[in-house]
Amino acid sequence: MQNEYLALVRTNRNYRLLWSGAIASFFGDWFNTIALYVIVQELTGSPLALGAVFITKMLPFAVASPLAGLLTDRFNRRRLMIGADLARAVIVLGFLLVDRPEELPLLYALIAIQVLLSAIFITARVSSIPNITSAEELPVANALSAATWSVILAVGAALGGFATDTLGTDAVFVLDSVTFVVSAWFLYRAVISQETDPLEPGAKLGSAVRDIVAGWRHMVEHPHIGRIAFAKALWAVGGGGLVFMLAILGERLFPAAPGLGIGILYSFRGIGTGVGPVAGRHFVPDERRWPALLGSTVLICGLFYLVIAVLPWGWWWIAPLVGIAHAPSGINWVFSTILLQRRTSDRFRGRVMATQWLLLTTTDSLSILAAALLLEVGGLGLRTGILVFAGVEIVCGLLWLALVVPAERRLTAGRATG
Repeated sequence: MQNEYLALVRTNRNYRLLWSGAIASFFGDWFNTIALYVIVQELTGSPLALGAVFITKMLPFAVASPLAGLLTDRFNRRRLMIGADLARAVIVLGFLLVDRPEELPLLYALIAIQVLLSAIFITARVSSIPNITSAEELPVANALSAATWSVILAVGAALGGFATDTLGTDAVFVLDSVTFVVSAWFLYRAVISQETDPLEPGAKLGSAVRDIVAGWRHMVEHPHIGRIAFAKALWAVGGGGLVFMLAILGERLFPAAPGLGIGILYSFRGIGTGVGPVAGRHFVPDERRWPALLGSTVLICGLFYLVIAVLPWGWWWIAPLVGIAHAPSGINWVFSTILLQRRTSDRFRGRVMATQWLLLTTTDSLSILAAALLLEVGGLGLRTGILVFAGVEIVCGLLWLALVVPAERRLTAGRATG
């Protein structure tokens, strides 16, 4: 199993360059994220203000996703990624200007701009993977990409928390800027072919809207694509609030070093999301079983957070449980991505992937907002909040198993008889 990952990186130059750029960018992202959480907590101490950071990292992504999908279907994806990297390298330096509570609107505005650019970058990157890999390499490439994100989350969150507490947030933001430049350099050296339908010269807004709607219509007309696009959003109904509350839980567990506390919990989350897809491919290699697995992973994630909610809190057992809870969420993420990439033609892939992000980030934002409001003004304690959102996660998993799995079984049966 390990050899196929090594072989992919060793023999596929273009994937290796895309992957290397992602490593640099992911490290910067997690350093940046922990530093932002610490700044807002230090300046405000408000769960709602911290929730606003999470939402600002999600909602602009949702708004930009339809346009990002169209751009990645119509323009050169490699150039879009390079441009997004270089622009983000400049934007994150703006965080250096924020050091007072009254400057928080500037912080949120800069986060929003960074996320808008990230929407273009991520949609282009995920849409490019099938263009630079064979059919046999595609599952390996997606599993490796997800495992890399997870390992860097594990390492980057812990190091980011340590760096934030020791070097300060300014140094972290400068490092983040450098990582985007490094990512752009790797992408500059890659060759990524694609099938595009270029926009006609002088094309207007109405034409762009029609193209975006055509992507949505494609998903409606092909429900086996449309329902898989909801898999990540299904997890986010309860998962968004749970991940948000992890940041507050980290501060509770390590009041003297909140950055380190947040970093440790997010680090174990990364370990779980990395191990999950690799183990999932080993134990469930048959892709016909993956749609049922998508709902089961949401259910299992909720069950482990239920355990976290009722146990006494000590980081040495809560942190490993967080890792176990997110192993199934990693399976949900990777397997739904592979299924969408396989089921969608290249000319629609960007718009389908972008719609997936739209559904995910909108659901994530609403879940985080609900959690933040319940903690800030609803009088809900953190433990009770985790319990409530774990229950929501369990219900979502059961609904998927009851409603989506039968349709997938009919699809499989129809293909077998056809």
